Amino acid sequence: MNINYNNEQTPIKEIDLNQQKSFTSPKQNSDRFIPRNVQSNLYQLFMHEEENHVPNSKQYQNLLQSTILGTGFVNEKKQASTPIQQKLFNYKTEQKTNEVSNLNSILQNGLNYSNQKSKQVVENDKPARKINKRPYKVLEAENLQDDFYLNLLDWSPQNVLAVGLENQVLIWSGHTSKVTRLCTLDDPDSVCSVSWSQRNHHISIGNTLGEVEVWDAQKFKPIRKWSGHQGRIGSLSWNNYLLASGSRDRNILVRDVRCPNESIQKYIGHKQEICGLKWSFDEQLLASGGNDNKLFIWSLKNQGELTHFSQHQAAVKAIGWSPHQHNVVASGGGTADRCIRFFNTQTIEQIDSIDTGSQVCNLMFSKNSNEFVSTHGYSLNQIIVWDYTTMQKLATLTGHTQRVLYLSGSPCGQNIVTGAGDESLRFWNVFPSQALRNEPGVTSLRAETIDLR
Repeated sequence: MNINYNNEQTPIKEIDLNQQKSFTSPKQNSDRFIPRNVQSNLYQLFMHEEENHVPNSKQYQNLLQSTILGTGFVNEKKQASTPIQQKLFNYKTEQKTNEVSNLNSILQNGLNYSNQKSKQVVENDKPARKINKRPYKVLEAENLQDDFYLNLLDWSPQNVLAVGLENQVLIWSGHTSKVTRLCTLDDPDSVCSVSWSQRNHHISIGNTLGEVEVWDAQKFKPIRKWSGHQGRIGSLSWNNYLLASGSRDRNILVRDVRCPNESIQKYIGHKQEICGLKWSFDEQLLASGGNDNKLFIWSLKNQGELTHFSQHQAAVKAIGWSPHQHNVVASGGGTADRCIRFFNTQTIEQIDSIDTGSQVCNLMFSKNSNEFVSTHGYSLNQIIVWDYTTMQKLATLTGHTQRVLYLSGSPCGQNIVTGAGDESLRFWNVFPSQALRNEPGVTSLRAETIDLR
């Protein structure tokens, strides 16, 4: 039976971020400091000249002119008097040698110099894109498991978020913010992975018994149920109507959801549990990561292994394909490795690597810019946004108090949601929109990086 939860009853509850008060004092934000002794010193310079201690206004004005502008003044009593040499402020006129030299260079070199110089100025003065370091929404997710080998969070193209909590799958609507329970598994079974189809409202669920269920989320009913694995299914990935499942039994099964029969392909190669699966954007290659520290690349056309990479020194869960270069895949290693490595599946070689300093749990490329995001566990529990062209950090987001084990992206490509063992889901705005991809500060997609098919 399907149950709609109220906000007071659901295991997923929204936290009101507006309740957090700001304790910043207006004085702390002030950048002005005016010393009071400036007026008094300036005033007292002529106090001794008058017996009644009342300053002459004309002399006072002359002193201001002399002190600020550095010019002499005329004393009413002594027309030829020498201006007082004491100055409270010293000013020095800067020599604009750079502008003169630039002008001479322009006259000598013509437009070529001008174009080159203006191009350098634009590149150097390009403002960095600002990324909000606070989440715009936080949901409590009671009983969200702290297990590195599971994948319990996914955001559908229809803007519906699915979360696996123990033996339940709950869905949160991004349009209405309502939470609904999709299904409940029989005890002692529990949810190990969830994954939305990119074509329709179908969602796949992997459990601890080695079974895969496919549900129609609109009709709230199951349409497929397969067995075949001998261990829990910690990872799932869709490719059109094909669904790949990775299990603790070290095998990968590929099934067609349109037919009720068993798997159409079986991939064998990993020596330990499979904890990461991801199809490439051209839907021809499947990347899998395992607890054996290996990253395998499987070919759908050849129905088997294309290659595998052994550079990681810990389990490989984090996998992300570049949507702009279809032959580039990134993977992240666990606590003993801490590295993000980039591979070219066409030349079969590693092309780059980054030592992040902490366990890499997830990777995802931006659809709108040449950037990617990684989430981390031991020991920093961070979310990092990277510029892929420079391999430099754009922002570091904090807030989770335990490992950030789960990550998914919104349909628009701007937002991400992260989940952690602290039983919270946090929503962040990290990537530019499609309309802003060519704005200053946004790493645009270069023509040579796009694989035209």
